Amino acid sequence: MVSAQQVDEPVTYSCTEGYEFNVDDQECKDINECETLPDACKGGMGCINHYGGYFCLPQNAQIIISNGEEEPSLTPTRAPPPHFIPLPAVPHHRGNYQPTSNQATSNQARLTSSVQCPVGFTADDFNFCRDVNECVPNSPCQHLCYNLPGSFMCQCDQGYELTPDQLSCHDVDECLMSSYMCQWQCVNQPGSYSCICPEGYQLQGTRMCQDINECETGPNCREDQMCWNYFGGYRCYPRNPCQEPYVQTGEGRCSCQSLSACRGLPPSIVYKYMSITSERSVPADIFQIQATSVFPNMHNTFRIKAGNEDGQFFLRRSSNVSAMLVMTRPLIGPREHVLDLEMVTQNSALSYRSSSVLRLTIIVGPYTF
Repeated sequence: MVSAQQVDEPVTYSCTEGYEFNVDDQECKDINECETLPDACKGGMGCINHYGGYFCLPQNAQIIISNGEEEPSLTPTRAPPPHFIPLPAVPHHRGNYQPTSNQATSNQARLTSSVQCPVGFTADDFNFCRDVNECVPNSPCQHLCYNLPGSFMCQCDQGYELTPDQLSCHDVDECLMSSYMCQWQCVNQPGSYSCICPEGYQLQGTRMCQDINECETGPNCREDQMCWNYFGGYRCYPRNPCQEPYVQTGEGRCSCQSLSACRGLPPSIVYKYMSITSERSVPADIFQIQATSVFPNMHNTFRIKAGNEDGQFFLRRSSNVSAMLVMTRPLIGPREHVLDLEMVTQNSALSYRSSSVLRLTIIVGPYTF
């Protein structure tokens, strides 16, 4: 009688994705994709292998690994050494095969044994290592916390940066980054900054200062005065600037009506005002003087009669009827500069000579804007 013996079908094991079964050790071991996959990370990113997968980080990134200590350790983004925590394998059988009692006991012991997970992971009900979300419920970060496989990363709100402990955030003083943050003065604030302007100016946009025209905002001068706005302020000047022996014959125009009283004096004086900023770049054309009446065969010459003792100006003749005032040295404000610009008209054939003066008041503001 021939006895028949049933042949056991082989037992196969399958592992979760990212693991492969090791026959010698009879357990699932992690696959190091950083070594097995060519060009696992693109664009110069560093490949970081972890249990069941991998991820890519910039080369200068740092990973915070919390070991339960007060100060977490920092590790650069390089792959960890190739040692992995074994995870239990789940057997799959073919047909109606039932393992022997010894095999069942061995498999059951392997499934119920407690697995040792690395820092940042914890074993689940199936003895698989699962990532621990360190960001909840109590975030270790002062501002923003991002969970990573086996670790976490802190980031700060805009206007802040991480401190050396990589957990806390401190304010960035934007005012120290550049002297061009604001046109006048930068004021640092928690997480931000603001620009302020000096008296006489208002903020335009976020960093520029615009002059306030006080002559338009309200009555700042007496009725017998005219208001003149300049960069950073205003001044009041008499509506009638004429002094004896001159009389007012028009707005800002004074004429001498008595030939005897005005002997040696210009027949007329015209008063003009202008404003410039402090430390204006030079040379600069700032004012044009021009004859109001043109007569045939008359020759006009121009000169600075008074107020240019320091040689800061030059009067350039443009034509027979006009000249340009050129500033040759920068003026630093606040200050007021008064120039007498004279035009002499003469005709040699008729033995005619006359002159007129334009009295120009230049108000230099206290700032360069």
